[in-house]
Amino acid sequence: MRDILRAEARRFANTVIWSWDGFRAAWATEKTLRQWVLANVLSAALVFALDLTAAERAVILGLGLLILAAELINNAVEEVVDMVSPGHDARAKKAKDCGSACVALAALAAGVAWAVVLLG
Repeated sequence: MRDILRAEARRFANTVIWSWDGFRAAWATEKTLRQWVLANVLSAALVFALDLTAAERAVILGLGLLILAAELINNAVEEVVDMVSPGHDARAKKAKDCGSACVALAALAAGVAWAVVLLG
C-alpha cells in the first residue's frame, strides 16, 4: 500500500510540475493570457469588494478560471496547428478559429454572470 501511495504522490507531483511548466511557457509567449490574468485579478478584487454571496463569488471566480483554461487550450491548439500545418489550410484556420471561439464563449459566460449578479 505504501508503494502505491508513493507512486501516486510522485505522479501527482509530476502533474503539478508539468502543468506549471505549461502555464509558464504560455505566460512567456502569449500576451492574451497575460491580459486575461489581469482581467481575472481585477475581477477577483471586485468580487471581494462588493457585497456578494459566497455562491455569486464562486461562480464569477470559477468562470474567470474557465477563461484561463480556455485560453490555454486555445494556445495548445494554435501551437499544434502551426507545427503540423505551417502553410495556409482551411482546416487549420477552422481549428484555430474554434479555439478562439472557445475563449470567447467562456468570456461571454463570465460577462453574463457579472451582468446577472450586478443587475439581479
